[in-house]
Amino acid sequence: MQQEPDEFAELVLEVAERIPPGRVLSYGDVAELLGRGGPRQVGRVMARWGGGVPWWRVIRADGSPPPGHEVRALQEYLAEGTPLGQDGTRVDMRRARWDGRS
Repeated sequence: MQQEPDEFAELVLEVAERIPPGRVLSYGDVAELLGRGGPRQVGRVMARWGGGVPWWRVIRADGSPPPGHEVRALQEYLAEGTPLGQDGTRVDMRRARWDGRS
């Protein structure tokens, strides 16, 4: 079993670190930005090595946070002023999606 992140994982983690507070990208957005992999591959990287980066900023395309981390993610969203949907549990992707530029 691989102990260290490979090149793709390093790139995913770099993207996650660049997402500004209050903004998000979906797993698929990250793959598209990198021009490789897909949502599942990005999700696998985040699940395995994402603890050291702002993982709550990489979410599902429907705006829901990583499964099992909903409470902590919501705390981060509120602290960062991330736009939430009307239900208050999901991110409003239309308003919060980062365009990938600094």
